[in-house]
Amino acid sequence: MTDGGRMTEVRIARWDEDDLDLLRRLNTPEVRHHTGGPETDEQVLARHERYLQGPGPRSGSMFTVVLLPDGVKVGSVGYWERVWHDEPVYEMGWAILPEHQGRGLATAAVRAVVAEARAHGRHRWAHAYPSVDHPASNAVCRKAGFTLLGETEFEYPPGRLMRSNDWRLDLKA
Repeated sequence: MTDGGRMTEVRIARWDEDDLDLLRRLNTPEVRHHTGGPETDEQVLARHERYLQGPGPRSGSMFTVVLLPDGVKVGSVGYWERVWHDEPVYEMGWAILPEHQGRGLATAAVRAVVAEARAHGRHRWAHAYPSVDHPASNAVCRKAGFTLLGETEFEYPPGRLMRSNDWRLDLKA
């Protein structure tokens, strides 16, 4: 990737105790517009605790997105187990701070977390469910090698249905 003529790279790092501030910085109307809006601080703290518990069936495997060579944390990415159409799969999700969006960082981070999920080897399929009206997240899916299966009703946040695209990636390929 290039950023103003210089190469930019990312790595992913396991979520840790010091990442609560990043999670709060990602909890803005701009970042959470397509996922139900910002959460309360209580919800953010609960999410942070789930991320710290990982990896596991309920907590998943969550990572920070680290911009290289600076080592600045610019987002989150992860995968977790869910049942989709009666089949256990991984769901993947990501968020990048607004000032770092549009540079291919999310795509690079998703590719890195796909490699982690493949190495874990528990499920064949990974899915992502970006809102149909979120072109950037849908582009990340396409660029990261997911196949669009079509539109679907997806419950997120819990208790609220949203119109999403169902993107699938074969982790055994």
